[in-house]
Amino acid sequence: MKLYSTQHQSPDVSLEEAIFRGLPPDNGLYMPISIEKMDPSFFETIQDKSFPEIAEAVCQHLLGEDLSLEEIHQMISQSMTFPAPLFDLEKDVQVLELFHGPSMAFKDFGARFMAAIMSHYLLKSNREIRILVATSGDTGGAVAQGFFNTPGISVTILYPKGKVSDIQEKQLTTLGGNVSALEIDGTFDDCQRLVKQAFLDEELRAKFNLASANSINISRLIPQSFYYFSAYAEAKRKGLKLPIVFSVPSGNFGNLSAGLMAYRMGLPVKAFVAACNENKVVPEYLSSGEFSPQPSVETLSNAMDVGNPSNFIRMKLLAGEQWEKVRELVKGYFTNDEQTKLRMKEVYDRTGYVMCPHTAVAYDGLQQYRSENPGEYTGILLSTAHYAKFLPTVESTLGQQVPVPERLSALLNKEKVAISLGTDYASFRQYLLKK
Repeated sequence: MKLYSTQHQSPDVSLEEAIFRGLPPDNGLYMPISIEKMDPSFFETIQDKSFPEIAEAVCQHLLGEDLSLEEIHQMISQSMTFPAPLFDLEKDVQVLELFHGPSMAFKDFGARFMAAIMSHYLLKSNREIRILVATSGDTGGAVAQGFFNTPGISVTILYPKGKVSDIQEKQLTTLGGNVSALEIDGTFDDCQRLVKQAFLDEELRAKFNLASANSINISRLIPQSFYYFSAYAEAKRKGLKLPIVFSVPSGNFGNLSAGLMAYRMGLPVKAFVAACNENKVVPEYLSSGEFSPQPSVETLSNAMDVGNPSNFIRMKLLAGEQWEKVRELVKGYFTNDEQTKLRMKEVYDRTGYVMCPHTAVAYDGLQQYRSENPGEYTGILLSTAHYAKFLPTVESTLGQQVPVPERLSALLNKEKVAISLGTDYASFRQYLLKK
């Protein structure tokens, strides 16, 4: 696979270079030069394949020039060890549960695959790297789990002080080993800015072999496309109405971009719903044609509190680039905190299903879409994290206690270890150089 920079000011690179660089020198994002459609016969029999078999086929289609079948099989076997099932919520509405991995968030898929492919290349070249990652909640825990004690890799995670849940914070501050956490006194956008500045700092790059595990890294998007294919396969197995509309809770827009990548490979999809909280710059763009980044607003669905989504350009390119084309395929809606809580309570009272705030935003976005677009299709909303990661919000909203998985409740008794920093780059840079 050859990749180019979305700024078009840097040379094209190989898959290996794109993975370890993370960000091109011109501050763009890496994108595949071409994304070919898969053979139609793949979709005709996809319902007969398991999740790992689907993942291997998609991976082979994209990366077959870079990796052998045996190498791909080993990476998928190592990383895709948990399911992504569909839950029957109500008539013509399914929940794609993406929280069955180690950190109980969808980012396990990307983080574990990235750890596998990076380890593959590092073992071949006998070198070491340092990963920098900004998190608004779930990325940090998934990266910490995915890369914990991986030979040749050290990890530094930046997260916004007071803006992640207690369990999310414990997931990324209690492992130790090769994982360090920085508590930044600012927003996720500040964390993301610091990471980007570090990647453009040639002295740091030369000293540490920096790499990124955020969704700016193309090796995060590729595995996240797998579960869109898997959801389609299960929809066929269950005899659900086709076509499918995917409702994706969206913050930095990596997850929706992965769905669009699957679409570009031929996955039959009627539309994608960009379901946002009050950080609604993309729904406003889809409505007006104007993209105006804003300072992020703090909400209950904190992992989506992004005012300037990095993957916006990827979303545009994958959906057709021109505003008129993009808005044909991607429909934007936003949900405030009050409506989020109303949806959580209403769905629980009616079905007994417990949603995290992000899942509730996706549900509300789907309902807004359905009210404007009646017809025969199945709506699949992505549940990106287990509800127990947002326990105070969930229990206060539902008015009762809910079960908590043991692996999450055990975290609350562990001691947090994090370094506190401000938002200035000089202090962050000094910390890295001392480290």
